[in-house]
Amino acid sequence: MDELPLVLGSGAAVLLASVLAVRFSIRLGLPSLLIYLGIGVFIGEAGLGVEFDNPELTQSLGLAALVMILIEGGLTTTWSEVRPNLGPGLALSTVAVGVTVAVTGSALHWLFGLEWETALLWGGVLASTDAAAVFSVLRSAGIGKRLSSILELESGLNDAPTYIVVVLLATGTTMDWTLPLQVVYQLVTGGLLGFGIGLLGAWALRRAALPATGLYPLATVAMCVLAFAGAQFALASGLLATYVAGVVLGNSRLPHRSNTLSFAEGIGWIAQIGLFVLLGLFATPSRLLDAVVPGVVAGLLALLVARPLAVLISTSPFRVPWREQAFLSWAGLRGAVPIVLATIPLAEGRPGAQDLVDAVFVIVIVFTLLQAALLSPLATLLGVAGASEPREMQVDAAPLEELGAVLLQVRILRTSRLHGVYLAELRLPKGATVSLVVRGERSFTPEHTTRLQEDDQLLVVTTQQARRATERRLRAVDRAGPIARWKGERGD
Repeated sequence: MDELPLVLGSGAAVLLASVLAVRFSIRLGLPSLLIYLGIGVFIGEAGLGVEFDNPELTQSLGLAALVMILIEGGLTTTWSEVRPNLGPGLALSTVAVGVTVAVTGSALHWLFGLEWETALLWGGVLASTDAAAVFSVLRSAGIGKRLSSILELESGLNDAPTYIVVVLLATGTTMDWTLPLQVVYQLVTGGLLGFGIGLLGAWALRRAALPATGLYPLATVAMCVLAFAGAQFALASGLLATYVAGVVLGNSRLPHRSNTLSFAEGIGWIAQIGLFVLLGLFATPSRLLDAVVPGVVAGLLALLVARPLAVLISTSPFRVPWREQAFLSWAGLRGAVPIVLATIPLAEGRPGAQDLVDAVFVIVIVFTLLQAALLSPLATLLGVAGASEPREMQVDAAPLEELGAVLLQVRILRTSRLHGVYLAELRLPKGATVSLVVRGERSFTPEHTTRLQEDDQLLVVTTQQARRATERRLRAVDRAGPIARWKGERGD
């Protein structure tokens, strides 16, 4: 009991320092994730002297944090944006993984004389692009929507096959003709379970009348965690099930959706901060100097040889232009996931596993700095940088169960065609009405002659039956103005 205030106070101090590091890292142009890693190293044996060298616990906590990161990534993925690029994203998360493992493993076997199983294990660890790094860097890097969606899909989906490959190699699984069938079973079953649990969760949350708004985000995250646990019990891919469930739930019309996304974003940040601080605490800086040469060589092989070849093979069937292929080759960001994967053979007691962990730390530090720093300039040089896209109008819904109605909260963004529209021009379906307009610091009941303005917030009350048509009409006017139907815009 006497240690509890110290533990809680220390944890709060580390969390606050990490949150403040986000602003500091933006000013310096550094990925904030590396600062979290540095905080962990500072707390560890080379700094304040806190010793932590439990690979099994590191692996378990790292996997739990990765689940939270994938939940945030899935919930914030917009299906309408990633759907056109589903083919390249799937190819990069599966075919490219196999090519990277084979090419990197073969090169390391030839250069360093590693045994084939060990060399392929290095390739498997380096095949994963990190979801936390991609989600935190790409969404503020000014990259076009097409490339961002491909990379987000890849980073959200490729953790599953790389995790399977590393586990199979680390545990010494017999390589026979059933192995590909096992991998296919894990991926397909994991995806189907995630999809099913996501649909079931969306159906249940839309019909539930929970007593507090804050319970909806908790229930949504719990459904995604349930998808992970269910898939793992079925000997399938829990990571894939988690991400798929998050995508399904995030693209459903959930009650209090905005609150859910904000909650998931907070959970994602806590998971990223905790994961990198933990991995920094687990690192042993005194050993990293000996790992610089093998780490840099392995990283260069993965970045300049294996990754471009993997991108070329997996995206060429989809006619991706060479400029975009070049950017995709460079943008395979690595972060905490390779370190977490490297702890698997260490926990299994495989020979040379500690050398792999040390080399991966070097790779993450050196190549995250290098790749993230050159990402935006390279996008500009290749001509693939995208202009800022108008954001989708967010409609938050709260069920009024006893009245058989729904309260919609709508914010008019600065890019919205709702700006300047008279209330009468909305022509909402029967059963729906705008009950309140919040403008600045005042609110008022609107009339038919009220003209909407940017940054207005509308409270729309609609019956359950008219809800879908009401949202469609609002989105149609948001995109095309009061003559949306004449332009063929339906708001789907």
